[in-house]
Amino acid sequence: MSGHSYDTGRLNLPFVGISTFGKRPYVADWSAIRADVAVMGAPFDFGTQFRAGARFGPRAVRDASTLFSFGHAGAYDHEDDAIYLGPEVTMVDIGDADIVHTDTESSHANIETGVRAMLNAGALPVVIGGDHSVNIPCIRAFAGRGPIHILQIDAHLDFVDVRHGVRHGHGNPMRRAAEQDHVTGLTQLGIRNVSSTTKEGYDAARAMGADILSVRQVRALGVAGVLARIPAGARLYITIDIDGFCPSIAPGTGTPSHGGFLYYEVLEILQAAAKAHAVVGIDLVEVAPDYDHSGSTAILAAQVLLNLLGFIFHAKKIA
Repeated sequence: MSGHSYDTGRLNLPFVGISTFGKRPYVADWSAIRADVAVMGAPFDFGTQFRAGARFGPRAVRDASTLFSFGHAGAYDHEDDAIYLGPEVTMVDIGDADIVHTDTESSHANIETGVRAMLNAGALPVVIGGDHSVNIPCIRAFAGRGPIHILQIDAHLDFVDVRHGVRHGHGNPMRRAAEQDHVTGLTQLGIRNVSSTTKEGYDAARAMGADILSVRQVRALGVAGVLARIPAGARLYITIDIDGFCPSIAPGTGTPSHGGFLYYEVLEILQAAAKAHAVVGIDLVEVAPDYDHSGSTAILAAQVLLNLLGFIFHAKKIA
């Protein structure tokens, strides 16, 4: 990434910093990542079209994640009769990608550098946003490491091509992803009501390999029906926009949309996906703590991520 090297120093703005995810070790040297999972913050929200504030999402989610750090013995789930994220699963927090204010391309390039470092280390990359535009550099980082299929949980399609010259905002990431040679298709769940994407955008999405399901359609199909629509053997990249959930449980986001998923609906889809497919990357975006007065949104985000990671590595263990 010429011109965007960390060797030249970090701008390190005030909102860039860490309290580690799940109280796991912090690794500052991105050439020395040795873990099954690596977590990085992407505190970038210049792609927002309405309420900003997701730049503080990584800090809030990390802080909330400490609630679920039960030490090295893992966490026992009596329903599943399984211990999740036990000592056999190693996880590190590599801090935040550096954000250069008002410079989307430099900030995105720094995020891509971080994801590439995690992939080069053989770690499962987990990126905490930030607005949904941070998905763009995450998917770019998988160039040459495909094919991947994107599983998206979101209220919005995010398939805008170009609007007033904007190509890399939070309404564009799924369009930018579909254009990549290493992306073979998209399964987009939770898309509902009035969207920022035009009808032409929906038509383009379907023409470019997207399967689009609303919350009501997902409920009608059930978990098995939804999973049956994902191609067998697909390597999944999972992107979770917190506004895919109902704002009654996830108010802390910039573009809330009523009628969203409840916790177990998403959890069961993710658990089934982790059993049926290899998950190769994850991002969770759009947590904006200024609108999250009880902290419930950040807690939901941390809980979903930790559960998903537990499902992924448990599925590998029993395979």
